[in-house]
Amino acid sequence: MTTVATPDTSSPEPTSSGPNPSGPGSSQPVLSGAIAVEIPGDAVPADQIPADQVPADPVPAESAAVPSAPGAPASPTTPGGPAVPAATGRGRAGRRAALDWRIRFGALSLIWGFSFLLIKVGTQGYAPFQVTLGRLVFGTAVLAVAMAVKRERLPRGARTWGHLAVAALLLNALPFSLFAYAELSIPSTLAGICNATSPLWGMALSMVALSEDRPTRRRVAGLGLGFLGVLTVLGAWQGFHGLDATGTAMALLASLSYPVGWIYVRRTLAGSDHSHLPMTGAQLLIATVQLALVTPLFTSAPSHFPLVPLLATAALGALGTGFAVLVQYGLVAEVGPTTAQMVTYFIPVIATAAGVAVLGESLTWSTPVGAVIVLAGAALTQTRARR
Repeated sequence: MTTVATPDTSSPEPTSSGPNPSGPGSSQPVLSGAIAVEIPGDAVPADQIPADQVPADPVPAESAAVPSAPGAPASPTTPGGPAVPAATGRGRAGRRAALDWRIRFGALSLIWGFSFLLIKVGTQGYAPFQVTLGRLVFGTAVLAVAMAVKRERLPRGARTWGHLAVAALLLNALPFSLFAYAELSIPSTLAGICNATSPLWGMALSMVALSEDRPTRRRVAGLGLGFLGVLTVLGAWQGFHGLDATGTAMALLASLSYPVGWIYVRRTLAGSDHSHLPMTGAQLLIATVQLALVTPLFTSAPSHFPLVPLLATAALGALGTGFAVLVQYGLVAEVGPTTAQMVTYFIPVIATAAGVAVLGESLTWSTPVGAVIVLAGAALTQTRARR
């Protein structure tokens, strides 16, 4: 999933982490007058958007992507998917895209769903920090090209860049790295399902941090149901037998990082008057610099460059963290955030199918059953009382 923050004054361009996104992970908070997108795992939460700027029903603020989103986003809770909080804008919402939105929706689901597989393949040849750095480099390059084509400039202002630095850490650098390290010891299927917990974390945190988000009995029930699903996936009744606790904890922390970042963005960048594409590009650029500084401290330069893991890392960044963000913006602009965020529910399904079919990962009955319970709980947390 990939996650990035932006306002709503620009034309609707396609768009946390970091899914949420989100690469995997996947998965999504809402800015005031903006949309938060988590790439893979990267989904799109949005609620306080002016009615004349949103072509479909808004969704609750804490609904998540995307993820990022493997976050990632996003943010689709950006797998760590691309996770990217971002905004729609004025102007060209009525213009029809060349491809039917259903085709683009399916492509986005596949890109973010396969992000966890790409992370696993990438870490078979390179260190986790190197995979994350490569992912960010390729993703930033795609957005740089998009900005050049549209003649957009990076945002200005030390305050804006300071807040974007925190957002880049919470929605990109941290969750992407955690998912990469997690997949050294857990299967990509489990990482994809962990990414789907971002909406649950978001619901729990919003009850504490956002006074305007009042819990309802249905949403609290969804929260409990979702975490019951997590325990089912992990096989709690068997004492978590055969489960790598460290890797699983890293994947869950990555999923938690997305909503923390969304809440921060909502509190600090909601009033920004910059358009979404430069803000997204700036956030990924900062995350790239952060990883460029950290990676040499913990890893040594590779002595050789295995081709398949390199291609997997390039695809993870260019497709899951760059191109998917742009597709997500287009979907939100055309069909609205409610429909666009439904991609979140396909990410763990595709991640599981890819892990089993392509990587030969084992699958017990508790994994798909628990995943269904998690998704049902996440769906309940995103409902709101009728007025």
